[in-house]
Amino acid sequence: MENEKLSAPRRDFLKAGALLTGGLLLDQFAFAAGHSGVDDTIKIALIGCGDRGTGAAFQALTTKSNLKLVAMADAFQDRMDQSYKLLSDKFKEKVDVPADRRFVGFDGYKKAIALADVVLLATPPGFRPMHFEEAVDKGKHVFMEKPVAVDSPGIRKVLAAAEIAKKKKLNVVVGLQRRYQTNYRETMKRIQDGAIGDIVGGQVYWNSGGVWVKKRQPQQTEMEYQMRNWYYFNWLCGDHIVEQHVHNIDIANWAKNAYPTSIQGTGSRAWRTGKDYGEIYDNHAVELTYADGAVIYSQCRHFEGTSNRVDETFQGTKGRTYLSANNQGILWDHTGKELFSHPTKGNANPYQTEHDELFAAISKGEYKFSDAERGAKSCLTAIMGRYATYSGQTIKWDEALNANNSLFPEQLAWDAKPRLLPDENGLYPIPTPGKTKVI
Repeated sequence: MENEKLSAPRRDFLKAGALLTGGLLLDQFAFAAGHSGVDDTIKIALIGCGDRGTGAAFQALTTKSNLKLVAMADAFQDRMDQSYKLLSDKFKEKVDVPADRRFVGFDGYKKAIALADVVLLATPPGFRPMHFEEAVDKGKHVFMEKPVAVDSPGIRKVLAAAEIAKKKKLNVVVGLQRRYQTNYRETMKRIQDGAIGDIVGGQVYWNSGGVWVKKRQPQQTEMEYQMRNWYYFNWLCGDHIVEQHVHNIDIANWAKNAYPTSIQGTGSRAWRTGKDYGEIYDNHAVELTYADGAVIYSQCRHFEGTSNRVDETFQGTKGRTYLSANNQGILWDHTGKELFSHPTKGNANPYQTEHDELFAAISKGEYKFSDAERGAKSCLTAIMGRYATYSGQTIKWDEALNANNSLFPEQLAWDAKPRLLPDENGLYPIPTPGKTKVI
């Protein structure tokens, strides 16, 4: 993360990336459409109008900054319509998205990005690399939801775009919101300062009952079915170890201030076994091994009717810590004496804090946030966990990073075929450890 106050006025700062990439024509188009170059309103575009995208737009528009939503894009008309109604009803003066700036289809993101200063990327994660690449190419500041990719080629694309974003001084915030949560920040500050010594082990968890299922409809093509049920297909979701558990895995990397050199583990489909659950596993248990020999255990599962757990614990040479999303953050020394306990009440909502801090920086003309590289590397850690459980092999960092194993379809169209197809009974191939090749 960088914090550099720019000497140029804020509006020049917003335009700088577009000018550098030949985007002057786009900015002139925005001027002609009624968004004056002397107006200090920050124009935002929402890419992905589902629940999380609508929530991200809600949080952006709730900030104290002078914002206006000027464009939206989604693959589905009904998601677009629902999101637009919710946002325009709530933020009447801040939503200016007439029908000709609501883009539906696979390529609508390009048209929406072109009209904004800042883009909110919240489609299913498989689309994130190409959307982020486009936003950076056009010189836009970015908020993008986690995970930022679902496979190795996607990670490399995000890392490459992250380097360009740094050169252009584009603020990028990734929705790993624990990084913006007060109890995590305060506890991690003390860990990094050595309060419990070197981290030698830990355990991170996301155990829950799982998420929604959307039944197949008779008129749907296979592409639409998978898009509607994106959580259960790896080209869109990456499995729940990537889509959900990446939060906790990112905390492990934060505590270690490093990324694992190798990962091994096990997983299966034990509870969610029917055809409604696509190809993903419902449980993963992996070990993250770091260069200094420290091992952090990572567990996630989607079992209904069992105990839930979403938190992190770490052991150091001088003590231990406990962290959770419900604002807990505690440090003990090796005798069990409490060194620090963060108050659990009165804390800001980290989802809101992400946007408050991002748009405050942009409003002031500051270059402050460069989350993309860190977010990509924690996502790669989670992807390595999937590679390990699906294959039954120990996965090395370098081989995972350099793998040429794209999951993305060769063509994006409603009548095009995804790479993974069901059999005559509607069942999808399930990864088999010892047989499945992932790299």
